Amino acid sequence: MTSDADLPESESLRAVRWTIDGPVAIVTLHRPHRANAWNGTMHAEFIAVMRGLEHRDGLRAVVVTGSGSTFSVGGDSQALGDHAERGSYDTGLDDDIVRPGAPLRSEYDDDLAWMLGYRLPIIAAVNGAVAGVSLALVCFCDLRFGSAPAKFTTAAPKLGLPAEYGLSWTLPRLIGTTRAADLLLSGRVITVADTADWGLWNEVLPDGETTLEAAVNYARLLAATTGPEAVSNAKAQIHGDWLRPDPAASVRESKALLDQAMGTAEYREGIAAFVEKRQPRF
Repeated sequence: MTSDADLPESESLRAVRWTIDGPVAIVTLHRPHRANAWNGTMHAEFIAVMRGLEHRDGLRAVVVTGSGSTFSVGGDSQALGDHAERGSYDTGLDDDIVRPGAPLRSEYDDDLAWMLGYRLPIIAAVNGAVAGVSLALVCFCDLRFGSAPAKFTTAAPKLGLPAEYGLSWTLPRLIGTTRAADLLLSGRVITVADTADWGLWNEVLPDGETTLEAAVNYARLLAATTGPEAVSNAKAQIHGDWLRPDPAASVRESKALLDQAMGTAEYREGIAAFVEKRQPRF
């Protein structure tokens, strides 16, 4: 497990904030003067905070949201202008940056893709507008709660850019190729309410405040009712099977995991709670 020294002080950060309340961490994209626009500083700080939280004792889930009434409007316009001047793309990260989720399988070993290999569930609370790279971040989360009036867009085609940060991989898997093509080819602006039945959102809420509350409450439900290793294994199975065309291999892996789990204290407590008709104490 990580120590406090592995997690940067929230107040020392320029573009991200974090808080921990019992089993739930809330990580907030925090550049309110720029509508939480994504830049190299935010990217590096997000990685550092998530790396520091991943193996923290007692933590069961991470909720990611935005400061104020916006989730994040995507790439900072100043940074985008710099890319245009330079004629090439720069992530703003050091080449040797250590991503969370290590040791990562090769398919997850790049920016944002590491979220699929992260030990804890990551829950997006889309409290307001989200675009571009920040929408990609949302799509790499395990669950998504959205504020009905929040606007979102892939943005890229209107800037003369291709689909960014894996959106061409995540969106078709989440909402189907036809709807993904609509968003990725047009870059049109659409609301969370417009897409409530697309399979992108676990729940659509009336506003940003209730969206964050619902995401945190779901994280608390996981902490109160599920085994931590069971959830971690299920997350790994879900994303691993996205990449695996072999259902029999999925069955074989699940049987091996069942065999391991049945020798653990977590399983014994789950069975005892079931028999005694009480909440488990994981």
